[in-house]
This record gives sequence, structure tokens and C-alpha cells, in this order.
Amino acid sequence: MMEKSKKLIITGITTAIGASLCCITPVLALISGVSGMASSFSWIEPLRPYLVGITIFVLGFAWYQKLKPSKEIECDCSIDEKPSFIHSKLFLGIVTVFAGLMLAFPYYSESFFPNNNRKVVIIETSSNNDEVMTVKAENIVTIDLNIEGMTCPACNYTVQNASLDVPGVFEAVANYKTGKVSIKFDKSKADTLEIISSINKTEYTVLNNN
Repeated sequence: MMEKSKKLIITGITTAIGASLCCITPVLALISGVSGMASSFSWIEPLRPYLVGITIFVLGFAWYQKLKPSKEIECDCSIDEKPSFIHSKLFLGIVTVFAGLMLAFPYYSESFFPNNNRKVVIIETSSNNDEVMTVKAENIVTIDLNIEGMTCPACNYTVQNASLDVPGVFEAVANYKTGKVSIKFDKSKADTLEIISSINKTEYTVLNNN
């Protein structure tokens, strides 16, 4: 029974991590500076609902096995020894919380990305201001790019980050559901090719621009 419980726990942890791997790697890429990691596990995204389902089923069954009343057997055998920590309810509880955090990762991954929002002052005439980014109204350009490889909220933040890394870009809004990112920039300080190049370095691919 204990060996069965151990296998269920290992399966639950594995599937929970697998379900969120496509969302975790962009954060790891940002932290480690290895941009090529960003979309390495994007192929897992279509499997995510199944992995989530397996995780919930396996951990639910593990809890059922742990909480169901044990059958009383009349015998002269000695009382069972106290189960080890890895077979205890406390350990299963820790695993369940960990799995929950992994499954919910796409929805709080934004907190791991730096805030690159820029304060922008739109002006009609030239001005020297070192504290805020000033943009002449006639220099504002908006482009919409189609991005291949975005599969979750963490991908949004990675693409937005890469766009805002280009001097002159002051707004970037990505949407992994539509596979697009809308970017506003000062054409006197940046151009579309620079922005595309910055995004492509993450290994998310810019397909075209409208």
C-alpha cells in the first residue's frame, strides 16, 4: 500500500510540473538570461488540460486511499509501525499544495517579470527631459505583429518584455490567445526591424506585421 501511495505522489508531482513547464521556461529564461529556453516546451501546451486532469485524478485518488477507513483484521500480529514522513498525510498535503501552485503558475507568472512600463509624455514640439520619455505626436507608430509560439500568459510577458527592451518602445500588449502583440513606439528612436529582432531573440517568431 505504501509503495502504491509513493507512486501516486510521484505521478502527481510529475504531471503537475509537466502541465506548467511551457509557462515556467520563459521565466527561467529571463532569470538565467538564456533566451533560447523561452519556447522550448511550447509543444506541451496542447497537452496541458490532460496533464491537469491526470494530476487532479491521481492526487484525489491518493487522498482517497489515505483517508478511507482501514479494514479491521483480527489477528495476533503486532500493531503497524508509524508510517514514514514520505507516506504521511502531511507529506501528501505538501505535495498537493505544490501541485496546486504549479498548475496555477500561468496565472501569477507576471510577478516574476520586471515592470518595464515607461512614463510617456506626448508633446507637439521638441523638449529635453531626462526624467521621462517624450514623444512627438507625429512620431508615434503602432504596429501589430503576429507571433508564433505563444501559448500562455507567461509568453505574453516575455514578448512584451522583449519589445520594451528596444529604446523608443513605450507600450507593448501581447495576447497569446490571438497570437498577436500590439506595440507603440517613437519612430525617431526605434524601428520595426529592431523590435522584430528583439522578439525573435526569445525564439518566439514574428511571422509578419500589419
